[in-house]
Amino acid sequence: MPLPRIGVVIVTMGTRPRELEALLASVEKQDLPAARVVLVGNATPLTEVSADVTRIALKENLGCPGGRNVGLERLRDSGDVDVVIELDDDGLLIADDVFREVQRLFAEDPKLGIVGFRVADEHGRTERRWVPRLRAGDPMRRGPVTAFLGGGHAFSMPMLRQIGLWPAEFFFGHEESDLAWRALDGDWKILYEPGLVLQHPRTSPARHAVYYRFTARNRVWLARRRLPIPLIPVYLGVWIVLTMARVRSLTGLRAWWGGFAEGVRTPCGPRGPMRWRTVWRMTRLGRPPLL
Repeated sequence: MPLPRIGVVIVTMGTRPRELEALLASVEKQDLPAARVVLVGNATPLTEVSADVTRIALKENLGCPGGRNVGLERLRDSGDVDVVIELDDDGLLIADDVFREVQRLFAEDPKLGIVGFRVADEHGRTERRWVPRLRAGDPMRRGPVTAFLGGGHAFSMPMLRQIGLWPAEFFFGHEESDLAWRALDGDWKILYEPGLVLQHPRTSPARHAVYYRFTARNRVWLARRRLPIPLIPVYLGVWIVLTMARVRSLTGLRAWWGGFAEGVRTPCGPRGPMRWRTVWRMTRLGRPPLL
């Protein structure tokens, strides 16, 4: 059986040119070459990029999931990629065997749908919020999980053909959860592999002006789209309590509640609730779809 062919998608807004060039250089130095590297410019022309990649310059900013979908569609339609690696434009691959290890993991398990990388800062430290499990004390613990980080991960192309691509309407926030829940409901596996490292600067997601609004809106959309009806009020109630306890800024709280109201009253896309067996599967993996 032939080994899976690797493709890469990177989305950029053109605001981090030095980091992007370093990332592209780290992609180029991999000891297993990618079959195709697609660079998508969200409202940026990509004229300053010197790397030999497929460039797609979008006239408007489609958000992270929308931009990634453009790259994924290009790779899907090309027919020469079996596994897609997506990387943040300010990340960096510090090892040169990442693609080879990803290839090995997907070759060994045809039901592997997603591999999540470990994200670490320039000192090798991994923040708790970067570990895709509730018990995040040990970032080196490998194993099956229910979530993954959007900054560095790999997807099975057969999985994407089955479950669909990113929810572009989310624009920013919780798009990973929507895709992960669909993958699990489609009987695909998600693996957290800490040996695959994406170096990434320590940043706060709240640095984005729309963070609180989109976080709340998309969490409501996620519940409406993917949860069985009895779990929707429980899930949202849990997150109301957690948000009230965590957010200290009155401006942030006003934006959050505005986003919550927007999530309730606006269309959220097609509804496809997960099966109860998927709820139980996620619970056995340590993270029921309530947290």
